[in-house]
Amino acid sequence: MNEDSIMMTFYTNNKGLVPSTSFELNGWINVISPSPEERKYLLEEIKLPEAFYNDIEDLDERPRIEIEDDWSLFILRIPVKTNDVKLPFNTVPLGIIFKDQIFVTICFHSTDILNDFVSYSVRKNIRIQNDFEMVLRILLSSSVWYLKYLKQINQLIKLAETNLEKSIKNEDLQTLLQIEKCLVFFMTSLKGNDILFHRLKMIKSQRENYDEDLIEDVDIEIRQAQETTSIYSNILSGMMDAYASVISNNLNIIMKRLTSISILIMIPTLVASLYGMNVPNGLEDSKHSFIGIIAVSLVLSLFGAIMFKRKNLF
Repeated sequence: MNEDSIMMTFYTNNKGLVPSTSFELNGWINVISPSPEERKYLLEEIKLPEAFYNDIEDLDERPRIEIEDDWSLFILRIPVKTNDVKLPFNTVPLGIIFKDQIFVTICFHSTDILNDFVSYSVRKNIRIQNDFEMVLRILLSSSVWYLKYLKQINQLIKLAETNLEKSIKNEDLQTLLQIEKCLVFFMTSLKGNDILFHRLKMIKSQRENYDEDLIEDVDIEIRQAQETTSIYSNILSGMMDAYASVISNNLNIIMKRLTSISILIMIPTLVASLYGMNVPNGLEDSKHSFIGIIAVSLVLSLFGAIMFKRKNLF
């Protein structure tokens, strides 16, 4: 198969990850949303285990480590920004597969993380020493992007809060619910990545080869992303509870006012009903009885309105 016809990106590891026109040993193959041709190339020419490829394709795959026939599979969850209004941010699996001098990353969703990772490696002249260091650096980059997206989520929360202060609308409440869903996905994925990181850190054959500064950086970024997600989630939950109480209180106020108005309307109705009963009441022959009944009704209604006002029922 002609490698130039394959829509995948090849990199060489030389003072940063440099794009290449073809695959080279000790390089990196990055595949985003692979086509049937790319799938065939990966499975038949690179000889990736098909089970690994299928696992990465599963949108709900959790972070984990698996080894099969000397191939190592690392699946971590990375954040993505979507075009879905109902779910503006989500997480997707990124598969990292390597063996000997072959290193492949596969993701079935478009993401800016890997391109940013490449640019950073070139800018800092980073030469990656081995496959496990590469995994750690990708994990570090994904954690940094979690924090970037969390800043954008925080802006959405502030915007929704501003809109709700003006008037409580269903659309703004739904926006908060969607953001809360995004934060739940972030929190779950970060916990999975944290577990994967600690398993990676404890691999006996690599303990002595790890860069301690890199390990510390990854640990700090994952912790910070988890704590930030937790803080925003708690703020959002408190905000939702507060607005739920406001809505309930507003409903109680409306019902209280409607009840007070109903009672005031019942006063003249009661007076008129008593006067209209088919029994002698002493006002049958009076010329001013109608005006008197109206006056009594108004006086009683006014008295009731004053009492309700004093009791803060209006």
